[in-house]
Amino acid sequence: MAVPRRKQSPSRIGMRRSGHKMQLVTVVEDKKSGELRRPHHIDLKSGTYNGRQVLDVKSDA
Repeated sequence: MAVPRRKQSPSRIGMRRSGHKMQLVTVVEDKKSGELRRPHHIDLKSGTYNGRQVLDVKSDA
């Protein structure tokens, strides 16, 4: 069985764990509806993407 020759230093452990942090979710305000949405995603309230109507919006009735 493989065994490490030396104990890893705290600095190296920290370097390995540097990418484990939670990323913040990016949101932008839609220009037309004012709703918050993810960039490059469909605005679910209006059904638009990149200025074009992509989804049919259902009425609440």
